[in-house]
Amino acid sequence: MADLASVDYFSDESVAQSPYEYLAYLRTRNPVFREPHYGVMVVTGYQEANEVFRNADAFSACVAIGGPFPPLPFVPVGDDISTQIDEHRHQFPIFEHMVTMDPPQHTRTRTLLSRLLTPKRLTENRDYMWRLADRQFDDIVAGGRCEFLGDYAKPFATLAIADLLGVPDSDRDEFRARLGGYEEPGSRVGALDHEPVGTNPLQWLEETFGEYISNRRTTPRDDILGILASTTYPDGSLPDLIDIVRPATFLFAAGQETVTKLLSSAVRVLAERPRFQQLLRENRSLVGPFIEESLRTDSPTKVDFRLTRKTTRVGDVEIPAGTVVMLCIGAANRDPRKFEDPDEFRLDRHNSREHIAFGRGIHTCAGAPLARTEGQVTLDRMLDRLQDIDIDESAHGPAQHRTYRYEPTFLLRGLRELHITFTEADR
Repeated sequence: MADLASVDYFSDESVAQSPYEYLAYLRTRNPVFREPHYGVMVVTGYQEANEVFRNADAFSACVAIGGPFPPLPFVPVGDDISTQIDEHRHQFPIFEHMVTMDPPQHTRTRTLLSRLLTPKRLTENRDYMWRLADRQFDDIVAGGRCEFLGDYAKPFATLAIADLLGVPDSDRDEFRARLGGYEEPGSRVGALDHEPVGTNPLQWLEETFGEYISNRRTTPRDDILGILASTTYPDGSLPDLIDIVRPATFLFAAGQETVTKLLSSAVRVLAERPRFQQLLRENRSLVGPFIEESLRTDSPTKVDFRLTRKTTRVGDVEIPAGTVVMLCIGAANRDPRKFEDPDEFRLDRHNSREHIAFGRGIHTCAGAPLARTEGQVTLDRMLDRLQDIDIDESAHGPAQHRTYRYEPTFLLRGLRELHITFTEADR
């Protein structure tokens, strides 16, 4: 890596592949530090990041996805730019989705998901996941090796959330083909990120769910999509069709990304450290802590962004209104002031669940319970179905010289491929 003081976090390829040394360096400068290239205030401290996440009054989520890109559509004036944000909100990337909203619009939109993410529905979805995991392992177990993301994680995450959202069985193969890294022999349907879907990456999902919900409103049916179609705001008013569709589609897309990255991170650790396989087989109650420690040490979302709405002090630094703030989730989860020996993967860590991999405050990830369940179901069934799980040296090199490639993005932390070998367990 180049001299740490001169690194550009947003464009340096080495930082995208291995960000933690750079972020730890910034924390030594100050847990709240203005980086020199774009003037972004970088928050690497756990307490400081938690404070910003929870202060929706002073920090707007309007830049949650883009951060400093594109530049603000206005020149900030004064110590409170709330009015300017509201006037220009439509000019921010994906302003129409919940992740970039502030109260009261965020509050109204989030309530629409509460009708879906009920304990009863999550339990039903968990039962489906057990069956799905077995089907996925049925497809790969005899081969003795697989590319875990494409062969298991992506299709599993896609079909699990398709079930949660009530996608009809007859359409799930198309969802898997478009979104799950799978293609039927002879099919011309590719992954969504290769589809010519226009300027909105969620366009296909929005069109598909829009058709589902519209049909249920015209011809009501007693199913999950029917529940979504009839969901109302707390005041009893019926949302516009698109206001139902967008939270559902964003949950689908974001949930798939998060879960795929979580699963690959957890399985990488499991394959690299056989003693964990033995510990988890002997005591399945450790699967949950294993998932939490995976989330802490390699958070699927590396950073989140806020725009300072009101001049505010965080830690010992005053942040002027109009400043883009980058909340470094991966760095906060390795803050030694919060987590002892933070770079170590420890199953006995008493506070690992206090990580902020799913954010905090009003924007805490709505799909967090779903992601945790997918992780626990996958590891449980993997330990039942596979043994001698190991990293495939033909793809990643020998134990002392591993090579892995991560997605070249400043937003997300996820392997591009994970090749493993295994033998079939006795059943």
